[in-house]
Amino acid sequence: MQTITCDLQKLTSMGSITITRWHIILLHCSASYTISRGITLWRRYPDSCLNFQYDASFPIRGLYYDKKMGYLLKLDLFNSVQPGGCFFGRRRLDEDELESCYPGKHVSAEHIRNLVPLMDLFCLSEVCLLADVIQHFVNQKLRFDCTYVYEDVQKCIKYIHTSGNLHREILSNPAKYLQKNETGQAQNWRDLFEVVIALSDKPNFYHSQRPFRAYHHKKDVLLFTKVESFEPHGVYYHGCLKDFAEITKWKGSEVLYFGDHLFSDLRGPAQAGWHTAAVIRELEREISTQNETEYRFQQARYNKLKEVLGKFHGRSAAITKEENNILGELRELRSKSRQAMKEMFNTNFGSTFLTDTGKESAFAYNVQRYADIYTSRLENFLFISSDAWLFSPLNVKILPHHIKVFPAEKEGGQLTIQ
Repeated sequence: MQTITCDLQKLTSMGSITITRWHIILLHCSASYTISRGITLWRRYPDSCLNFQYDASFPIRGLYYDKKMGYLLKLDLFNSVQPGGCFFGRRRLDEDELESCYPGKHVSAEHIRNLVPLMDLFCLSEVCLLADVIQHFVNQKLRFDCTYVYEDVQKCIKYIHTSGNLHREILSNPAKYLQKNETGQAQNWRDLFEVVIALSDKPNFYHSQRPFRAYHHKKDVLLFTKVESFEPHGVYYHGCLKDFAEITKWKGSEVLYFGDHLFSDLRGPAQAGWHTAAVIRELEREISTQNETEYRFQQARYNKLKEVLGKFHGRSAAITKEENNILGELRELRSKSRQAMKEMFNTNFGSTFLTDTGKESAFAYNVQRYADIYTSRLENFLFISSDAWLFSPLNVKILPHHIKVFPAEKEGGQLTIQ
């Protein structure tokens, strides 16, 4: 799917931060346990935190954590909180609590600085852990600071990545965590790329002046000689965008860069003038759900009820008592349809891309800000001609995948979109 027009024929290079396909549940279970162990051993949290289990049914991507209040929030593009989409630990806040903290259910410009986005795939285990730690402290009637909870979890997440603990766990049993991609044709993953860069220190890579260093594979050392060209099958460390552009001679408008984290992967390339593509695994389930018969029925009923209610309230005449009773029944039906659609995606937060009322979520807004194209898998581009011209349909209300998709033909594998 595309958010802006993109002519693939004009592209000369494609890059990716990751081409890995994970067994998501197992990965988050391992990450959750490792982080729980970290906050217990290094941050001196209660040993009972080791009993936390990753709950795949609880989180969605694109939530925000309020460091001041300790709330997990789902926002729309206007920074309004989705009713029923605010949790303190594992407890859903009611309307009065939500209104007292966020008047009008809106996060003010002053308060927005307390919010941190949870946008990437690894944030799902982080969301669960934040909720479980807070709920545990509440249950034990312990006094705590919500900011420190977030900072402690962040320090442990950073440690398990920089220490290599999580990577060693994955490497100990690759088949458990990694899905084999049958579409791959190369014997060695490095054969897929003209340039391989490690420890680039994103997002500083796009703004720093750090030089490249070549990696000597046989000696397992970094060389000191200045890198003036990229050798085939070579591996390079560090570097910066300025030197990369000078060495490769690639123009930003000719590069398409893939990533699964909207901020650390795609924000820098987008600001540097590269074309960007977001890999969003949840997209397949979102499309499947919104094309189910029951969802279509509830959506049609919700829209019709919304239209009828709008006509009632748009009249100049005063509403009678009988009409007011009818309006109450219509609002109840509308609420039931809205709840039914929400629960088909996720019982706690609903759709990743939409709010309960059909507005664009904050996550969807950021997809449009930083991604020219978005897809569920990198290999989907194998089914697109290299000279294709991608454009967003004119009748799209939110994002291109919010249109009716008919079942794919089994042989051709092509989707018919209306």
